[in-house]
Amino acid sequence: MTVLTVNGMPRTVSADPSTPLLYVLRDGLALNGPKFGCGLGQCGACTVLLDGAPVFSCLLPLGVVGGRRVRTVEGLGTAALPGPMQAAFEAEQAAQCGYCIPGMMMRAQALLERDIRPTEAELRAHMAPSLCRCGTHMRILRAIRRAAVLMGGGVRDPAEPVRPLPPAPAR
Repeated sequence: MTVLTVNGMPRTVSADPSTPLLYVLRDGLALNGPKFGCGLGQCGACTVLLDGAPVFSCLLPLGVVGGRRVRTVEGLGTAALPGPMQAAFEAEQAAQCGYCIPGMMMRAQALLERDIRPTEAELRAHMAPSLCRCGTHMRILRAIRRAAVLMGGGVRDPAEPVRPLPPAPAR
């Protein structure tokens, strides 16, 4: 039995200590945000936060996670009440197929929790380990810039400014 905190809730899981955290989250705890992409830590689709730092959950054995804090994209908000990162990705239509987006959001969340006003170079370097096979990197970067503003900061030298959103349609 391994005890860990997932999205702020203590959870006890029964799995072999060598089981990758990704499988524990998806199969054992029904948290399907982190995705299996490559299984080699080369794409970032499985990225979660471990004690606030982004990690590839496909490579991380459960045995080293006990007693630590794990945060998945489900811990950022809900469909009814999205967090700033989720709202920014939606506003910028940053997803095409959407497979990489949970990992992208978690990697970006870690950056903005550490530095709410990164430089453009810091933003791009931090996001480099996460790949989008659909090629929406520019929309993803715009979404992260928007999230930084929504969280009370902003990118210090943005490659492009955060555009105001058009008014919501009347209902």
